[in-house]
Amino acid sequence: MAFSTNSILKNHIFLTPNPNTHNQKLTPSLFTNRVSIVTPKRLKLGVQATVQEVNIQSTEQNGFLMDVVAENELRENGFLGMRKTKLVCTIGPACCSIEELEKLALGGMNVARLNMCHNSREWHRDVIRNIKFLNDKNGFCVSVMIDTEGSQIHVVDHGAPQSVKIEDGSIWLFTTEKYEGFRPFTAKAYDEGFSEGIQVGDELVIDGGMASFEVIEKNGNDLSCKCTDPGLFLPRAKLSSWRNGKLVERDHDPPTLSTKDRADIKLGIAEGVDFIAMSFVNDADCVQHLKNYLTSKSANSIQVIAKIESLESLQNLEEIIEASDGIMVARGDLGVEIPLEQIPTVQEEITRLCRQMNKPVIVASQLLESMVEYPTPTRAEVADVSEAIRQYADALMLSGESAIGSYSHKALAVLRMASSRMEMSLREEDLQTDLKECQLAVSLPDRIAEEICNHSAEMANKLGVDAIFVFTKHGHMASLLSRNRPYPPIFAITDDKSTRMALNLKWGVTPLLLDLSDDMEANIQKTTDVIKSKGMLKAGDTFLVVSDLEPSRATSTGFQSIQIKTMA
Repeated sequence: MAFSTNSILKNHIFLTPNPNTHNQKLTPSLFTNRVSIVTPKRLKLGVQATVQEVNIQSTEQNGFLMDVVAENELRENGFLGMRKTKLVCTIGPACCSIEELEKLALGGMNVARLNMCHNSREWHRDVIRNIKFLNDKNGFCVSVMIDTEGSQIHVVDHGAPQSVKIEDGSIWLFTTEKYEGFRPFTAKAYDEGFSEGIQVGDELVIDGGMASFEVIEKNGNDLSCKCTDPGLFLPRAKLSSWRNGKLVERDHDPPTLSTKDRADIKLGIAEGVDFIAMSFVNDADCVQHLKNYLTSKSANSIQVIAKIESLESLQNLEEIIEASDGIMVARGDLGVEIPLEQIPTVQEEITRLCRQMNKPVIVASQLLESMVEYPTPTRAEVADVSEAIRQYADALMLSGESAIGSYSHKALAVLRMASSRMEMSLREEDLQTDLKECQLAVSLPDRIAEEICNHSAEMANKLGVDAIFVFTKHGHMASLLSRNRPYPPIFAITDDKSTRMALNLKWGVTPLLLDLSDDMEANIQKTTDVIKSKGMLKAGDTFLVVSDLEPSRATSTGFQSIQIKTMA
């Protein structure tokens, strides 16, 4: 596949939101909990945050559920001030307690990612249950994603409880010997065949580039290696082997899902996760195989996110996007396999294709890598984050920054602040980019739905409506609206819990749970009544309404129509 480069970026002036908007009072509620929420204040010589007392309000009213953080954001900043880029945080030792998880949720985390390479299955189960507990208790809407280890990557562990700093030139032994505890300059491999095919002179890469070694001696299954690129060595780190810029070939092609992956997926099904990220996807068949398995084993819908991290996956990119429910641009591992200078254009092309094909895309790996150790990001990192937002990526992901870093909440605040300011700049400069002609639908009903969404987004922008309401069963029209990246926020009203959690990854979509009826007008009235009673709609607010719900009677006007309504 050929990748093209866009023209030189225009300069953007980031404006500071009106500080008076932070002084608005919240509507009182009968059910309140006092909590602290961290709000970004400025990004200058350092990352600063102010902690203010707010009320977490019970969002359940007449079967209505809205994420309390989005609700507070709407009250404080108004409709156009709502952040549209979604934020994914990797959960690790630094942020796995229920208190830290609550802080991340309050800080804007939309999806919690669990990397199955690290920690025990019991640890992951407890974290998943804690996130679900916080969702139920505090009215959060945080989805859960598990990220499989993948069979092409081996896991090695140095035995220490925390990360170890690797010095340049230090000699390490990678061994299959079974032992307990920590040995200096020694890492234990869990797979007896981890060194299969590896030769002296090959390169070993830890966690997609956290540190690198050169193999200087091979003795049986054991490898003696010299550090050539110093960095951090995490417990249960991923290890890949490279020769002349390519993964070292094995005598046999391993399955995309290992035995451990299958056990981890069974845990995810049992605990009701919302997304499964599949590592080292090289073709569409393995994605479809996993989706078929999930359909047969899980009563709830679980989305499959394909990770693009190899040259082969780039060669089969379009078919992988088509087969999957979403894409993760795993820049760490991908940057080991292709030249570094190609990463920006590859990222942009993947993001463009995903939007065109109506699949959410997550930009991941090393967004704010310096914040693993330091409280302030580099200016280059902020520029990198802003560029991903400018490309209209659906989501940005923190990895080590949140999992093991000392400043996970500040890192999340940086992403949130950069997202809000870049989105505002794009809107003010009217830098919306039109989709290239790419008709997705085949059947007439689907083509009608697609055209309705395309024109709805255009109308919403031109008319300057405050919000878009879409009533949806499985999220189809909400996703099509998001694909157009309209300026007003999209409120997706559904009565399906799996749909609500899946839409958490879609750009600009705030999913709401509501008991829906077959009467479209009644649904609209019920929704506006509840939202108005909570102080989020006022007289004069204008909103556009579409729906993909099947009508109960032939005379229903809510289906396959675009309605513009103004609050009286």
